[in-house]
Amino acid sequence: MNLHRKLLARAAEGRPVRVAQIGAGKFGSMFLHQARRTAGLHVAGIADLSVPRARAALARIHWPEGAYDAPGLDAAIATGGTHLTEDAMALIADPRIEVVLECTGDPAAGLRHARAAIAHGKHVVMVNVEADVLAGPLLAREAAAAGVVYSMAYGDQPALVCEMVDTLRAGGFTVIAAGKGTKYLPEFHASTPATVWGFYGLSEEQARAGGMNPQMFNSFLDGTKSGIEMAAIANATGLAPPEDGLAFPPAGTSELPTILRPHNEGGILPRKGMVEVVSSVRRDGETIPDNLRWGVYAVFEGETEYARRCFTEYGVATDPSGRYAALWRPYHFIGLELGVSVASAALRGEPTGCGTEWRGDVVAVAKRALKVGEVLDGEGGACVWGKCIPAARSRALDALPIGLAHGIRLVRDVAEGAIVTAADAPPDPASDPVRIRSEMCRIFSG
Repeated sequence: MNLHRKLLARAAEGRPVRVAQIGAGKFGSMFLHQARRTAGLHVAGIADLSVPRARAALARIHWPEGAYDAPGLDAAIATGGTHLTEDAMALIADPRIEVVLECTGDPAAGLRHARAAIAHGKHVVMVNVEADVLAGPLLAREAAAAGVVYSMAYGDQPALVCEMVDTLRAGGFTVIAAGKGTKYLPEFHASTPATVWGFYGLSEEQARAGGMNPQMFNSFLDGTKSGIEMAAIANATGLAPPEDGLAFPPAGTSELPTILRPHNEGGILPRKGMVEVVSSVRRDGETIPDNLRWGVYAVFEGETEYARRCFTEYGVATDPSGRYAALWRPYHFIGLELGVSVASAALRGEPTGCGTEWRGDVVAVAKRALKVGEVLDGEGGACVWGKCIPAARSRALDALPIGLAHGIRLVRDVAEGAIVTAADAPPDPASDPVRIRSEMCRIFSG
């Protein structure tokens, strides 16, 4: 409850928390908008593959033009401005940078940047959930050994769920289920970049005018992004993914504690302690009035008669038995809240969520019958979607993780709905992401 006070102290001392941000897309732009309004934070450098694109993003979020014209990091630090560059590694290596924000969304780039930052003694805030799910527990272990923080991004749903779970557990409650909401129908799994705008009710022209990336938006729609986020939560909290993927049950906030309780007590959960995503629409497409499409939740247990009586006395939302209760937050602010992670890492030495175990994985599943010779086009593409399953099952199948399912040629046919294995689409063992992933599997398989 004192991050703001600590930031004010750093501002008064004339030594703000200096940040290097890699990637100036939507999430990163939202953070940058608020960073200029946050005492004690200084975004000293922004690295992007396209400096003109970064300039356009800063103009769009109302940064004054002179604020990002610093000719180098020395000038940026001297004047309080920001240096734009294509050289992420130069920013990472500078000893004056305290926190590195990885906002690229590219798994390979995310792993490379995070490892470099840790090697240079920087805290890492990993906005790139795709990279985190591919090898986050290994990065967290390396960061701890180096005496720095590796953290999820506050404002994104995984970190908010982790906060909710931690708060309940710190209060002595058992968490039964936790996750987020989304709009889901089973047919969304087959969506491709060519069909995605129809599901959103947009024309291609409207989407193009809005600068929307069809593959990225398709990842949100086809279930992949939900799977990635639930795997990240599982790895950070110890909650378990369902054995054969998320069920996406339709549920409004009033239904959470009734639906997300164990199946032998009338709910849908195989057991207590699971991650799950709830749909904002019924299977017939009807919108649920009190839906949680943009929010997060946790269901927890009142294990004694006294606790359950307190729930009743204070109007806590429960199932009919009064035993299971729910907390939720109806929306999240995405990058607008990311400064919380930066401040927590630099000033408290604590992550806002961090994968410490490898419990959940996201594996590639064929959207249609795939043939020998086809090349996979990755997350949100036309070939595969990502299913969240237990890491133990992924290991047993030698499944291809969604984070590696890009640019790989199939050597065997794969049936529609089948999990793609490394034998079906062998990744290059010499590539950095594959080597890092293999290292994590070896270390955490025990």
